[in-house]
Amino acid sequence: MAKEALAAGSGQRDVDDLLPLAVSRPHEALARARAVLKGRPGPYEASVAHQAAGIVLRDIDDVNAGVGELRRALRLARRTGAAEREADVLGSLGGAFVYAGRTADGLAALDRAIQLSSGVLLGRVLHRRGVVLWTLGRYPAALDDFRRAVSVLQRAGDPVWTARALIGRGLVYLATGSTGRADADFVAAGHLYAGTGQELEAIDPVINRGVAAFRSGDLPAALSFLDEAASRYRPLNVPTTFLSIERCDVLLAAGLVGDALAEADATVRDIEQAHGWPTKKAELLLTAANCALAAAQPQAALDRARAAYRLFRSQQSAWWQAHTGLVLVQAQYAVGPASGSLLHAADQAAVRLEGLGSGEATQAHLLAGRVALDLGRRDDADRHLIAAGRSRRRGPAMSRASGWLSEALRAEAAGQPRRLLAACRRGLATLDEHRFTLGASELRAQATAHGAELAVIAQRHAAHVHRPRLFLAWAERWRATALAVPAVRPSADAELNAGLAALREVTSRLEEARRKGMPTAALQREQLRLERAVRARSLQAPGMADPGGAVAGIAELLDQLGTTQLVEIIDVDGILYVLVCGAGRVRQFTAGRTEDAMRAAEFARFALRRMARGRPGHDPDSALAILKAAGPQLQDAILGPAAGYLGDGPVVVVPPGKLHAVPWALLPALGDRVFSVAPSARAWLRAHAAPPPGRRHVTLARGPGLVTDGAEVPLVAQLYDDVTVLSGDEATAGRVLAALDGAWLAHIAAHGSFRADSPLFSSLRMHDGPLTVYDFEQLRRAPYRLVLSSCDSGVLAPVGADELLGLVSSLLPLGTAGIIAGVVALNDYAVVPLMVNLHHYLQVGQSLAESMYSVRRDVTGDPVQQAAAMSLLALGAG
Repeated sequence: MAKEALAAGSGQRDVDDLLPLAVSRPHEALARARAVLKGRPGPYEASVAHQAAGIVLRDIDDVNAGVGELRRALRLARRTGAAEREADVLGSLGGAFVYAGRTADGLAALDRAIQLSSGVLLGRVLHRRGVVLWTLGRYPAALDDFRRAVSVLQRAGDPVWTARALIGRGLVYLATGSTGRADADFVAAGHLYAGTGQELEAIDPVINRGVAAFRSGDLPAALSFLDEAASRYRPLNVPTTFLSIERCDVLLAAGLVGDALAEADATVRDIEQAHGWPTKKAELLLTAANCALAAAQPQAALDRARAAYRLFRSQQSAWWQAHTGLVLVQAQYAVGPASGSLLHAADQAAVRLEGLGSGEATQAHLLAGRVALDLGRRDDADRHLIAAGRSRRRGPAMSRASGWLSEALRAEAAGQPRRLLAACRRGLATLDEHRFTLGASELRAQATAHGAELAVIAQRHAAHVHRPRLFLAWAERWRATALAVPAVRPSADAELNAGLAALREVTSRLEEARRKGMPTAALQREQLRLERAVRARSLQAPGMADPGGAVAGIAELLDQLGTTQLVEIIDVDGILYVLVCGAGRVRQFTAGRTEDAMRAAEFARFALRRMARGRPGHDPDSALAILKAAGPQLQDAILGPAAGYLGDGPVVVVPPGKLHAVPWALLPALGDRVFSVAPSARAWLRAHAAPPPGRRHVTLARGPGLVTDGAEVPLVAQLYDDVTVLSGDEATAGRVLAALDGAWLAHIAAHGSFRADSPLFSSLRMHDGPLTVYDFEQLRRAPYRLVLSSCDSGVLAPVGADELLGLVSSLLPLGTAGIIAGVVALNDYAVVPLMVNLHHYLQVGQSLAESMYSVRRDVTGDPVQQAAAMSLLALGAG
């Protein structure tokens, strides 16, 4: 008997560390559990081994297999006659039942486990039930369990389980809006985990601190925490469903809708293939529905939300059903049309969410108010908009902005313009608070989408009452805000710089492999990995305090224009309005539909691209005639009657983001005059006021692979005395950037690449690889003037409300007065004489815009050169 007892004790010791290992190094725990089970263990040891295997399978998203293992563990635990062993297994099984969609069975198992528990085990089981209640959205009950668990476990001196209970309590605090308390619990849990060897669980506080930062409105910090968690997960080779859910929410709030939707859908597919937790699948489907709504895919949102609702209903989760119900109504409203039944559904969603104490009740009331307004039911609309408007006084910036939007809609419906404009002003000021926390230009640009409707409401009012000065002030209020805030310079970020250098090296190897016909798949994967790493690092840049730089007054603008006319084109509800500013006046005109203008602009760009090819056999004179015939149509669509009021002097065109890449020289009213293009009147004013450097130093650079080998560069170099020329292996990204910094004039002849999928990776090709927007953003001071004789270098991507991202957008906030760049592919041979001629005019003192006008005027005999000249734009103040 003594030998048997000794053997049993030894076996118990062998399995004692399996349960901690299951949540620290799950794959190792599963292998050891299976090894124990092969050795014909006794009931106690077998019960622990099956429990450990069940926990691992449950947590790596094979929840049904996990339930099977835990049920076997429970049968064996009962054979031991030990109540604590049975209670411990019931605690694990209860959670697995709930995650498998068997909510009633799960809660019953957990209740029974608590009845059987005492001491430390009671604290552990209370924690487990708290997690389940939190998952189901039953927050008051969950908070009670976590508070009791923390108290019991702290007294017992159990650091790992105390950390788990603190995280659980923090998650409930997060769900109920107490972000400060939540973060304190997560920090305390992280300290407890340090040194315990719990590699997997030690990541949880990092993820949750990211969520707390997100809920507090600090998106860069949130992205930093979540990226840190992802890097710590990788070597553990475990599913990251929880992390994906949180990342999707943050990406969605940051305006990175495509990224969020792609991640949500990919994670849903992964969880389906692994037969994972229905609870997590339901949350992911709900997240994907929200992403699809933001991406203007209402039918896809409806499909995902319906699938999520079915799963939440089977799990008896009132909290999640209510939130999914709101998304269902939002998607139905987006699909349209408004109806009485839709209003009733929105009203019910608001009632349910308010009853649960959810902050989303504001969005439900706002939606119900919109539907009621569409139906002409003013009393219902007023009731819901008043309720939604209460959030304008409290909570995070985004929530307060929604409250001000509700107030603006209510004032618009009541015909109260003073209240309407005050609400729009306060709402946009609130969103400025959020914007100033963002250091990355991509995030600042995307953030403007949150204020688009407030800006449109104010602009719509100004347009309808025909007050052009008021219209201009509101158009400028929310235009080019990403460019209005000086970017946080990331030049000291060693990790970002290392990533950019590695990206250049891999891109060069990839191009070399393609030239030699070698396999490229591995290099392409590495290029994508590095691009993701660079972008992720840039998004973590912190913002800055309000830098000032308020919108310039109309009087100041008119004074600075002098004899120049500024033409601001504004898209409001699909109609283009044109404001002509100059000679002390602002005049308002109505042009045409935005859709027609975009179609005409795309045709013009197509015709220019066709001309640029200059292929043998095609008739260039005929193509040029077609191109010139397109000009009047384009002008009528974009400018309408305003074209007749531009006078004879220079013109600055400020188009909406969607119409930035128009070949403006094709318009008859602009082709025969000096003109430039700016993203906003504010940006033009800043460029106009930019002081030139004291030293008139010129930098010339040419990249590899040009058909002409950048033939204009040596010719242009002869025109200047103080000049630096970089070519061949000297034209590296680092040397070119150093030479550009603070130059009076710079000219880069290099292949340009515009990336519509990721505009900040738009680049110029240097000897050692791409010179990207991320590189340009690290300049201390951009060159005063810059000429880019490369294809598509002037193309910018419209993002957010009316923002632009691309190669030239990074330079305007840094002191560049003017840029010459192309908006379509350019013919390399045609560009060479144009560029030499351009520099002749610059050298004798003309501005960029004046020089471009002179170049267009001089080109008469060669249709391909004429097309190239019309494809080049002077951007900024010229």
